[in-house]
Amino acid sequence: MTTLFDNDYRALVIGASGAIGQAFVSALQNDGKCVHLQQVSRALCPGFDLLDEGSVAAQAAACAASGPYHLVVDTTGALTIEGVGPEKSLAALQPGQLAKAFALNAIGPAMLLRHFAPLLAPGPCIYAKLSARVGSISDNHKGGWYGYRASKAALNMLLQTAAIELQRKNPQLRVVALQPGTVRSELSRPFAAGVAKLLEPADSVAGMLAALRNLQPPSGAHFVDYQGQPIPW
Repeated sequence: MTTLFDNDYRALVIGASGAIGQAFVSALQNDGKCVHLQQVSRALCPGFDLLDEGSVAAQAAACAASGPYHLVVDTTGALTIEGVGPEKSLAALQPGQLAKAFALNAIGPAMLLRHFAPLLAPGPCIYAKLSARVGSISDNHKGGWYGYRASKAALNMLLQTAAIELQRKNPQLRVVALQPGTVRSELSRPFAAGVAKLLEPADSVAGMLAALRNLQPPSGAHFVDYQGQPIPW
């Protein structure tokens, strides 16, 4: 088990009921230096809605009493939205679906960042958000998946911009966009058939925690995979 900090710390997992969220919860519960773990999800927190900023603000206010937090992990996101999977061509683009992809993968997480970043502790701390390799503009060699790619690229820009601002007050803050690999989950199930290496959630999370442990406070955000390897923006 990789412990993130040398001293005791407090952690908060948003999206704690999903496959990766549950794996983060389990790993942090097994870390003896994690002295408090707060969990946020629709299943655990009635009224919490990623697309309702009022509910996000209310949940952050409710969590503040147990802070400040040295680690905040946001595992929210969506690939298939209301039964519709990622678009493979320009002809498949629909304004409504694109808007929903941005709402779930960029705007909602930006509101989480807005309201939960103030709960971070001074000194060494981490705000980590699940992203995706397909959100890398320079790594896009196959095309397709328009809404998912674009919304994750937008998310990455939001994280980078927020990191620059937040590090002016706390240079020891690490803001990290995490690529978890293709993990065995409901999100990836429709697309897992052709995947050479399908990860168990616990293995993905173990890798991401090790990557977080080894990152140095940068100027701006990190974008890394579950093996700790940097991904080009």
